[in-house]
Formats: sequence, C-alpha cells, structure tokens
Amino acid sequence: MKNGDKLWYIVHTYSGYEERVRKALEQRIKFMDAEDKVFKIKIPTEEEIEIRSGQRRTVTKKVFPGYVLVQMKMGDESWNVVRNTPGITGFVGSGNKPTPLTEEEVKSILQKAEGTPQVKVGFRKGESIRVVDGPFTDFVGVVDEINVAKGKVKVMLTLFGRETSVELDFLQAQRL
Repeated sequence: MKNGDKLWYIVHTYSGYEERVRKALEQRIKFMDAEDKVFKIKIPTEEEIEIRSGQRRTVTKKVFPGYVLVQMKMGDESWNVVRNTPGITGFVGSGNKPTPLTEEEVKSILQKAEGTPQVKVGFRKGESIRVVDGPFTDFVGVVDEINVAKGKVKVMLTLFGRETSVELDFLQAQRL
C-alpha cells in the first residue's frame, strides 16, 4: 500500500457526537479545499425492530457508537484536516500511526450496516413472561423457544394442570 492510496480509517469521537463530527468534517473539507484528499465519511448504522408497549418500531442504531469511518489519502495535510476537527479525539491505530482497515473489514462493516432489520427480542429462553393479548391473556408462562425470523415465541403455559406449548407473536408476550 502506497501512502497516496484511498484507504479507510477509523476515527474516534465523543459518543453521541458522530453526526456533528460528520457535518463538521464535511465543512472543514470544503473550507480547507481537501476534497481530493478526504473522500467519504460513514457512520455505520443498522435498522433494528424494537417491540415496546405492544408496538413495533424500526429504530436506527449505530453499529460502533463513538466511531466514524473516513476514506482518505493519508498525508500530513489530510491528517491535519481530520485530526483537528472538533469532536474527533484521534485515529484508531497503534501509537501515533493510524492503521487503515483492510478491504474485507470495510466490506463486512458496510454489509452489516446495509443488512435487513433485526428484531430485538425483549426476553430469553427460560424467562417468565405474561401473555398480554389473545385467548391466553393474563396467563404466565416460561419461554421455551424463540423464532426471530417468524417473530414468534413458544411459551409453556399451565392449562388445566398440564404444561402446554403455545406459539405467540412477540407482541402477545411481555416480560415479567
């Protein structure tokens, strides 16, 4: 790898300031005429389906809170533009030398960020839950199996003195 190559680097920021850092860096690049040295700025995010209060919501979550990916040609001027941006605490690397990401690492990060939304389940196998909707409302059971792909959970309920397996939608079950 030559010093003039376009490579991806990870920049450490204050947590929660990623979007401000991205905007500030874009302004600095334009102001300092560095468009030919710093090319892309990415904040890896992923979609997550969250179930709260019986409602499904799609939420955007940061894959790496406190970090921003920057594609640039490393040099004194480009390093200065990025490093002295407000909110950036430094490059990720050993010592004072920023370490570029490999092609595989970049592809992996960007694919994860562009993947299909993942369902965030509020309970685990073996945990007690209460049924909040359907014919078994107010029954208490134990989670036996979770099927994230279908959005279903199998629960062991005690019906007429016997353990019975019942399949419920995530929205029908609530953690105790």
